[in-house]
Amino acid sequence: MGDQLEEKRAALLELSHELGREDRGWAILGEGNSSVRLDSARMLIKASGSSLGRLREEDVVECRTDFLAKLLARRSMNDDEIEEALLASRVDQSSKKPSVEALFHAYLLNLPEVRFVGHTHATAVNQILCSPRAKQFADRRIFPDEIVCCGAASVFVPYTDPGLKLAQAIRQRVKKFVHDRKQLPRVVLIKNHGIITLGATMEAVLAAMQMAEKAAQIWLGAATLGGPTFLTERDVARIASRTDEALRRRLMNI
Repeated sequence: MGDQLEEKRAALLELSHELGREDRGWAILGEGNSSVRLDSARMLIKASGSSLGRLREEDVVECRTDFLAKLLARRSMNDDEIEEALLASRVDQSSKKPSVEALFHAYLLNLPEVRFVGHTHATAVNQILCSPRAKQFADRRIFPDEIVCCGAASVFVPYTDPGLKLAQAIRQRVKKFVHDRKQLPRVVLIKNHGIITLGATMEAVLAAMQMAEKAAQIWLGAATLGGPTFLTERDVARIASRTDEALRRRLMNI
């Protein structure tokens, strides 16, 4: 158990450092967070206020996902109650306070096959999420590799105050996505806020984040020329179901 814990802690640190690289512009200062599932009741998550790009072992907190997930049934919680709940969720009561967004991490990590979650405020993605075309960016696709890495569509969440309300909104929208599409999302987009990517591996989380940011950059460039133009639903479905693309995802561990 100890070796497994250290392996997952090392993987989370590696993912966090990639997500927080300064040259990428996805997260600066204390922006963003990351997590890894340990088992059905526990996770490791970035501590509140720490830097993704410079995350250290002491900035990683082990929390009880079962405890946090139960809070989503609460109708409301004030800031003090959320603070108390976050502190109470720590396995080691001497460790740092987990991110306030631990609530949505706890929910997402208990989805089937989800082992890693990353959240950033990627610059190009946020340029679109802070525009009137945010939902269109979630619903449509413009090139094949966007489908391979990010899925045929993304979950779209209207702006919601971070904390319990946001976690509940994400849960509601993800459940609807799974019901409608019969598959888990790879990307969750929060209007006027940022992007969440999730998957079975750290490579899947990083690949979805990279490709979403590339797609956003292409969107912004195409918009200056009267676009973007979108792939048809038939084209998207074809790419999403191709066996060679499924093989490529396996080879890339995404």
